[in-house]
Amino acid sequence: MDNNTQKKIKELRESTGMNRKQFCELFGISYRTVTEWERDNRHAPEYVLRLLEYYIKGEGLNKSDKQEQGNIRH
Repeated sequence: MDNNTQKKIKELRESTGMNRKQFCELFGISYRTVTEWERDNRHAPEYVLRLLEYYIKGEGLNKSDKQEQGNIRH
């Protein structure tokens, strides 16, 4: 299993600009689970990381995407 879970899950969460509680509520993942992943006490399955990344990108939840959309003038 890839030991990058800690880095990846935190990176995904921070890319949305959400705190841990907000992230957990949006995705229906327990706060304790995400905390354990971010502290590297447990590892998220690779498919979960891929699904989270896919959803975040697909729904435009990236903080940088939101900022770019705000800078577009019509």
